[in-house]
Amino acid sequence: MSDEQYLERRRQALEQQRNLLIEKEKKLRCACAIEASTATRFQLEKEIEQTETQLNELTQQLDALEQALSSGRVYRALLKLGYQTQTGAFRQFIKAHSVAAFLIHGSLWYGQGWLLNRLVSKYVSNNVNAKRVVINLTRIARRSDVAALWRELSYGVGLGWGSSNSEIIERVYKWSRTQTILLIFDNVNHLSEAFLQEMILKFWFPLVTKARETTRQTNQFQLFMFLVDNEGCVGSWNISFAEQLNPDWEPDTPIKLPMITEFSENELVTWIKYEAEELLIDLATEVEVDEAVRDILQKSENGIPEPALQEICRLSNCEWEQIWFKP
Repeated sequence: MSDEQYLERRRQALEQQRNLLIEKEKKLRCACAIEASTATRFQLEKEIEQTETQLNELTQQLDALEQALSSGRVYRALLKLGYQTQTGAFRQFIKAHSVAAFLIHGSLWYGQGWLLNRLVSKYVSNNVNAKRVVINLTRIARRSDVAALWRELSYGVGLGWGSSNSEIIERVYKWSRTQTILLIFDNVNHLSEAFLQEMILKFWFPLVTKARETTRQTNQFQLFMFLVDNEGCVGSWNISFAEQLNPDWEPDTPIKLPMITEFSENELVTWIKYEAEELLIDLATEVEVDEAVRDILQKSENGIPEPALQEICRLSNCEWEQIWFKP
């Protein structure tokens, strides 16, 4: 059962409870109106108060469920907006290989994290049960001690101080034999070029070598590494990246997905025409659609993804934070 199906069944059950309570309250009020006994009337009034309290609680629960259902619809609609070139490249590689590393890059506020969420949630098999290792590299920003990078890796995989490089790699490798592994290095733009090269050469390369021995036997699980650049600088570094799936490509070479760009007017118009119902936005005419898109572009500096997504959420009467943190 999907999350939406569960929420809808829960909503229907609460709606039935509320209808029964409404009917009960009506009967209590009728009985109270014709009751001659003061004591009995007092008891009926107390029952009415209790019923009203239960109704208020149910109404609050129903409102929360309605909001969750609406947010879910908006979430699914937003997963179809933009990022087509990045999505296409990602799908092409993972269709052919179960081990790969990807650079996700663009300027600040271009939705790198949202794109990562989209790629994983829509296209990575077993993503719900996948082992996720998230390392935020701002903690070692501009430090010259390469050991700090390895310490972050060690802590990220659950090992303590002083673990060797080979122990870290072995830990991830053993995980990859029994489950899908997602290694997420956020803010790689805070590393130096040399540090990132070090991580690729001394962590990713040997890990891939070991993991490919397993994937030759079974394709059941996947091992993906994501390098998230939130400033759009890493793609120009002197690091070997692949940009197309060629017959001679090997998984030890990270893939540079196309750089994220702004949402275009045509892109937004086409998308919103098909998704307006899911977004709960009343756009009955072409003129209303065009006006909505112009408003989104104006409030997002001409289509910068994150401000645009936030504005779409506002138009849909939901909060971007509710969408962003949806599992």
